[in-house]
Amino acid sequence: MDSRVPGYELQSRMTRFIDRMDEKKPDWELAVIFGNVNLYYFTGTMQDSMLYIPRDGEPALWVRKSYERAINESEFPTIERMGSFRDARQAYPALPDTVYLETEIVPLALYQRFSKYFPIPKTEPADREISMVRAVKSEFELTLLEKSGEIHARVLEDCVPDLLKEGIRECDFAASLYSLLVSEGHHGIARFGMFNTEMLLGQIGFGENSLYPTYFDGPGGSVGLCPAVPLLGDRKRRLKKGDLVFVDVGCGYGGYHTDKTMTYVYGSSLPDDVIAEHNRCVDIQNHLASLLVPGAIPAQIYRDVMEALEPEFIQNFMGYKDRKVRFLGHGVGLFIDEIPVIAEGCTEPLKENMVIALEPKKGISGVGMVGIENTFVVTRNKGRCITGTNPGLISVPC
Repeated sequence: MDSRVPGYELQSRMTRFIDRMDEKKPDWELAVIFGNVNLYYFTGTMQDSMLYIPRDGEPALWVRKSYERAINESEFPTIERMGSFRDARQAYPALPDTVYLETEIVPLALYQRFSKYFPIPKTEPADREISMVRAVKSEFELTLLEKSGEIHARVLEDCVPDLLKEGIRECDFAASLYSLLVSEGHHGIARFGMFNTEMLLGQIGFGENSLYPTYFDGPGGSVGLCPAVPLLGDRKRRLKKGDLVFVDVGCGYGGYHTDKTMTYVYGSSLPDDVIAEHNRCVDIQNHLASLLVPGAIPAQIYRDVMEALEPEFIQNFMGYKDRKVRFLGHGVGLFIDEIPVIAEGCTEPLKENMVIALEPKKGISGVGMVGIENTFVVTRNKGRCITGTNPGLISVPC
């Protein structure tokens, strides 16, 4: 499958961004984009570059390195070479009073280098407007997301049980899983937009390791390799009979991610009350999916679902002890953490072809993290799952 972004797709994205800026920021005159993922979204290439978007005039991609690669990869209409911002400045003798930037990600030093040659008095954030444009996926994007979902479902639902062997170290299982995903077509990285978030594969835990505290803003946990690299898997923990295995990992194809969590039970069954808690999470996911229709308000979905849960179930729901998260799902796409979020404060209505991962989970002392996560496309009837149908707690014999 060719993941090269067609020219018509790039034109549509730019048009929708400009229309959004006209609607939400009617006085805007200039937006400048530096972030590699947003550069890729709008131009189809990910180079050391600057995308200059004037309200009146043609957008231009100014590339420092590699200009040759940008020309080979991108169908963006205007690509220029620059050695520094000085070169680009010569093309724009008049500057506006305000520039819209990705203020969430542009470092101060980069902005200072830019402003040396583009002395624009005022900056405003463009982050939300870019994110809302990216939130609604095109048919081209959905094709890539569905391919990622196929890989995700095949590996986690069909292949993982063969990787689980008694005595295997958590880190070795994680490495084997990563290798298998890549061999099946995964693009090899799990990208997050949240500041300082690093993730190679996802969160993996045998038993109570899936409850271990992390800085990552998710309900699950993991120990990781060491304090400096709390990723992949624990070097000491080995799989033993009776373990719950928690696998919350991203997959991606052509830059676009899906998110999925699957659980396994190694060598024996879990107590009936634990199975019941897991099944309740699956029921919540399915109910949430039925609410993913155009016009629905994410904050209202969150409120209605949470208010319907019993106080005893809410304990350790969406996290363990005091480490709960305050959402039930999140957008996915070029990042795993996108908008919309099924949470309080997210009040823009859902639109058709938004893509959302739903992840109701619950921590259980002495067992680990049960629950599920799948990725859904918002449709006129309900959320359409693209990452498989297995409800989890897959039994794996010794």
